[in-house]
Amino acid sequence: MTEDKFLDDLDAYIDRTRPLFERELETLVNIPTVSADPAHQKDIIRGAEAAAELLRAAGFQVELVKTSGNPIVFGQLLEYPGSPTVAIYNHLDVQPADPAAWKSDPFALVIEGDRYIGRGSTDDKGPALTALAAIRYAHEQKMPLNFKVIWELEEEVGSTHFEDFVRGEHNRLTSDSVVLSDTIWIADGKPAIPVGLRGMALLEVSLETAEADVHSGLAGGAARNPLGEIMQLITDCYDAASGDVKIPGFYDDVVPPSSQELDDFVASGFSVIDFMKDHGLRSLRTKDVREVVERIMARPTFEVHGIVGGYTGPDVMTVIPPRATVKVSMRLVPNQDPGKVAELVERFIHTRCPDATVRLVATLAPYLVTANGPHLQAAVAAMQYGFGVKPALIREGGSIGAVLTMAKYIQAPVVMPGLSLPAHGYHAPNEYFEWAQASGGIRMYVDYFRRVTRL
Repeated sequence: MTEDKFLDDLDAYIDRTRPLFERELETLVNIPTVSADPAHQKDIIRGAEAAAELLRAAGFQVELVKTSGNPIVFGQLLEYPGSPTVAIYNHLDVQPADPAAWKSDPFALVIEGDRYIGRGSTDDKGPALTALAAIRYAHEQKMPLNFKVIWELEEEVGSTHFEDFVRGEHNRLTSDSVVLSDTIWIADGKPAIPVGLRGMALLEVSLETAEADVHSGLAGGAARNPLGEIMQLITDCYDAASGDVKIPGFYDDVVPPSSQELDDFVASGFSVIDFMKDHGLRSLRTKDVREVVERIMARPTFEVHGIVGGYTGPDVMTVIPPRATVKVSMRLVPNQDPGKVAELVERFIHTRCPDATVRLVATLAPYLVTANGPHLQAAVAAMQYGFGVKPALIREGGSIGAVLTMAKYIQAPVVMPGLSLPAHGYHAPNEYFEWAQASGGIRMYVDYFRRVTRL
């Protein structure tokens, strides 16, 4: 007997549930739920219906909730009135996949030993089914816990209609805890739980100074060059060599990570060499490991993503372009307000170039979990139980809009114990998941459920 009756049969259950897990993963991976391509709209519906059937087979009451975009698969397993409720979020839409870049059909699951190859296997269908397998076990064991499952089909296109769904259904979504597994460990064998997410502000800056191209030999020297002025604006905004932002007030609200937080970031198994290799980077602004992890997890950034304007054909055409646009973003850290930062940037640009136009494309607030909260501590202990190693607490450099939406409307702590590894290839050709992460994830989830019943 173990210290807890709910864990007695867990290892045997994991062994016998593997064939079902693989069948369910094949069912979902083989449906190309590509949300970015309208040509796959019927596949989105087919994927939602297939997912709903998997939940029904596990005992859930399920509905496909209509939105102005793709439906939400919403399941409820409520058999213990007065007991805690855990909501599980995953997304079932996937990135496009170029078959020419894959070794096999990206939408036909290939099982090679303990490896599951196919688009969406690790992002995020495998983790979703891992959670479902754990729920099935908890239900069989009559664990006094209620479950709500939220499976989205628009995450890869920005969760466009997810907030409308959560706002409209928040009374039915009420839960004591929300768990999301759509994050990546820093290194194999080093579990990690993100406790923070960077926010962002996306801007387009445009300048138009003429009606059409003009010959530089006839007008050069007198005519303004919007492409050159846009480049000057960028160098006024930040130092591209160091990454330092030069806009007054940009850093005013930043709370730097503590020394202990930086220790945790490094303890995640982060390697500068592996980081460069994984991302194909030939050089970095620094190779100091503590500074690198701080830069990618806990510092705000200013990035240039594209410049539109001027001649881009072969050789050189000596014309001055009439207009230019630059696309930029700022990744923001907890305590920074995206709207405030966007206004700050716009005012700064207009002081340098009054006739430039600034369009705010999108914003997303940063997110930070209370590190000593009971649900996060339960997740830490559960991940250690599942994988045999205490997880590091890190911050994700990216943004997950669904987390902010659920925290705002459901008003329950959101914990993010990820199951994917860097090698799994999020969004890359030959993406895969593996049984070691699924089986460890089942153990983790079950132990987390057990702990929640005691909070």
